[in-house]
Amino acid sequence: MSTIDPVAFHTRLGEQGIDLFAGVPDSLLQDLCACIEDRSPREKNLITANEGNAVGVACGYHIATGNYAAVYLQNSGLGNTVNPLLSLAHPEVYSVPMLLIIGWRGEPGVKDEPQHVAQGRLTLPTLDTLEVPYQVLDPEQWEAQVDHAVEQLRSADAPVALIVRKGTFSKYAAAERPSDLPLNREAALEAVIEAIGPEAFVVSTTGKTSREVFEIRERRGEGHAHDFLTVGGMGHAASIAAGVCLGTDQTVYCIDGDGGFLMHLGSIPVIAQRARENFRYLMINNGAHESVGGQPTVAFDIDTAGLLTAAGFEQVEVVRDAEQVPAAVERLARTPKAALVIEVAQGSRPDLGRPTIAPSANKTDMMAEFEAARR
Repeated sequence: MSTIDPVAFHTRLGEQGIDLFAGVPDSLLQDLCACIEDRSPREKNLITANEGNAVGVACGYHIATGNYAAVYLQNSGLGNTVNPLLSLAHPEVYSVPMLLIIGWRGEPGVKDEPQHVAQGRLTLPTLDTLEVPYQVLDPEQWEAQVDHAVEQLRSADAPVALIVRKGTFSKYAAAERPSDLPLNREAALEAVIEAIGPEAFVVSTTGKTSREVFEIRERRGEGHAHDFLTVGGMGHAASIAAGVCLGTDQTVYCIDGDGGFLMHLGSIPVIAQRARENFRYLMINNGAHESVGGQPTVAFDIDTAGLLTAAGFEQVEVVRDAEQVPAAVERLARTPKAALVIEVAQGSRPDLGRPTIAPSANKTDMMAEFEAARR
């Protein structure tokens, strides 16, 4: 199967006047995203908190310059774009052109994880409903497709999409990101799970975090019924955990990531102010969207502890060494509405597996545990 050279694709977009990139990285776009990060000036590639933010950036850039932006995203992020696409960029409102580059996870006929199946099946119908014209990129004729897409967005003054199948882009070597942090995420999670014990209830965030939680429980010979593995819905783990706390007196730990924290940051102050005292928040911060290629977040450039404190968490602590984790988790466990940030380096095992329990079974098992706790 032929592929598209990310450098040639990036160059073609530049020749067509697309000189700003914004979005949330995707595993199917990781080589293109690595190329964009490497070859675009820092101010011309914004890795946004969520996909709707990227559409807003694209709108503002066009208004100020008359130029066009490309918004990259996984199809799972289409939901975050619906409001700004329809209430800002649509031809019946401000009529703002932009190019959407969408990774097609869960494409019908292509094996994928459960959380991507419905999204994949409904991706093209969703674009039809949003009245966004699209083409599925073909490596044999991609240049003509790019040119046609740009011609469309110019003539219609409206968003146009290119859909990217798995394996469409050839490999691009991402820049090395050295780190002096002693822990990686799995080692940090191992220490956390040891400290909270097998009876604690956990809601873990999307991507490799939940995969590692699952494998750690397997290695320890513990069950999975106390862990809600948030395999989809990035950025919503904290809200799920807060909702769980409303229905139980058991202590519930949200294990979030920096990308998830940033994606729906507005939920954090509401949770800090309104969650019950059995809510505990723990963020594993590696400063990256590691599960989809390792592109950086801004989490190492901001004061995450300061944000959590300002939101209303009553005790916030930041640690980065393995020997600090057990005592920090113990303090977290005994303090209502507390938060803990563990800073870690990027990195995961190449043989990291995926949960072998279906999401629906995970939900059913956890509901049974809460029912038992109520008796």
